[in-house]
Amino acid sequence: MKKSKSVNVRKLTVIGVLGAISIVLGMTPLGFIPVGPTKATVMHIPVIIGAILEGPVVGALVGLIFGLFSIYQAITAPTPVSPFFLNPLVSVLPRILIGITSYYSYRLFNKIGNKKTIWIMDIIWSAIIVYLAHGLYLNIVNYTTVWEILINIILIALTGIMIYMTTKKFKGKSIDVLVSAVIGTLTNTVLVLSMIYLIYGEQFVESLGQDTQFVGRVIAGIGVANGIPETIIAAIVVSSVVSAVKRK
Repeated sequence: MKKSKSVNVRKLTVIGVLGAISIVLGMTPLGFIPVGPTKATVMHIPVIIGAILEGPVVGALVGLIFGLFSIYQAITAPTPVSPFFLNPLVSVLPRILIGITSYYSYRLFNKIGNKKTIWIMDIIWSAIIVYLAHGLYLNIVNYTTVWEILINIILIALTGIMIYMTTKKFKGKSIDVLVSAVIGTLTNTVLVLSMIYLIYGEQFVESLGQDTQFVGRVIAGIGVANGIPETIIAAIVVSSVVSAVKRK
């Protein structure tokens, strides 16, 4: 009984600390990476760390704090896209699910083993590079803007770095943690943008000043531009933090 009580206290402490870190990231420039007309976020990182270290319930509750703070931000510091984040289906539900997908993907790939996991990751990163290279080709042929071409080049370079880190830097280490960070990040990016696409679509694209005839393309572009830097940063930070905690 006493042991169970101490475990519950620890979990509550972890939820409070990681939830507070997520809020601090949201209130400072540390939590955002400017990417074109939007900002990529690292506020989901504490959710992933909580899920891996303490389980899906802790991860989901830290995600709930993240989601509720997103609504608070949308009210107190509005931007052109803030009205869409007042909807809990956009701002809260995907953030709760980060903790769940992060934990169960960690458990799954922990059982699969490092060799197969590295092979799977290399396929994913390679597919991303092919997609980005195709986008770069179209940008050059159609010559949209220099900024879009530059963003594609940077994202290809970052993805290449991630392939190197997966196969060299993290070789023989806990790749399951890295994959969990990737999946948790994609849960946030994909689900938030999917909800926006399904519920608001044209309204969202119009608020960004983009052509409403290309709703799917615009939202997918934001997903790629935001998702890749978010994924890379999350993979590095989560792997480092979890490895440090587990060594203690």
